[in-house]
Amino acid sequence: MEKEKYKILLVEDDTNFGQVLKNYLELNDFVVELARDGILGLAAFRREKFDICLLDVMMPNMDGFTLAEEIRNVDPDVPLFFLSAKSMKEDILNGYKLGADDYITKPFDSEVLLHKIKAVLKRNQELQEKQHSQVEFHIASYHFNSKLRTLQHDGQTQTLSPKENELLLMLCEYKNDLLPRETALKRIWGSDTYFNGRSMDVYIAKLRKYLKEDSAVEIVNIHGNGFRLVVPE
Repeated sequence: MEKEKYKILLVEDDTNFGQVLKNYLELNDFVVELARDGILGLAAFRREKFDICLLDVMMPNMDGFTLAEEIRNVDPDVPLFFLSAKSMKEDILNGYKLGADDYITKPFDSEVLLHKIKAVLKRNQELQEKQHSQVEFHIASYHFNSKLRTLQHDGQTQTLSPKENELLLMLCEYKNDLLPRETALKRIWGSDTYFNGRSMDVYIAKLRKYLKEDSAVEIVNIHGNGFRLVVPE
């Protein structure tokens, strides 16, 4: 059986550049839908499922940052790249704060973009396929099921996003021990760059919020080294 091709949503208002990039990606065995502005891009994303989104930043009707926020409201974990001529540090940081996997400044080498796309998709596939010997954990008064991606406490169930789930699973595997930042970043984000580190800090904050109902549970930041899930034995 022929393997199903990955689907890319490309949102780019430069007609010529968008079409050239679309053709290049299709030649490399991807299915690509090209939308000319943010509103059309959002409509396409709501209409069907994509494996990765490539978003221009400066577009009419809805800019790429706003589009990214809307996409994250629908799917918080779909891989997302910004392709932008805006290269100021604050723009790049804003992109990563919105949950981007990468921020690529124009002009760029299409072959480099292709390899980055393949690396992110391969990482996500490996995370989905990875099987763990233990899937259920007791975290003091919480019950965590990593297979179902659920965290239960006092009759309430919180469904975790894939990255939240993987990060909590790693913390449980290293319970009461140091989970090195580099180890978590390479396994979940694919590399231990500064920007990926900032992204992981956001997810750590979310997990702390989910676990705040039990004062016996704590995620401790070991400065410069990593995190420690403290749970009474």
